[in-house]
Amino acid sequence: MMLKDLILMTISTLILIICVLISVAYVTLLERKV
Repeated sequence: MMLKDLILMTISTLILIICVLISVAYVTLLERKV
């Protein structure tokens, strides 16, 4: 049970980091176009 929770937490954190990176890259691209 603990291991399953740990894996779920790790995956959730990774997804969160990826979303942040994508949004930052998107904003950077928009600023460069303008």
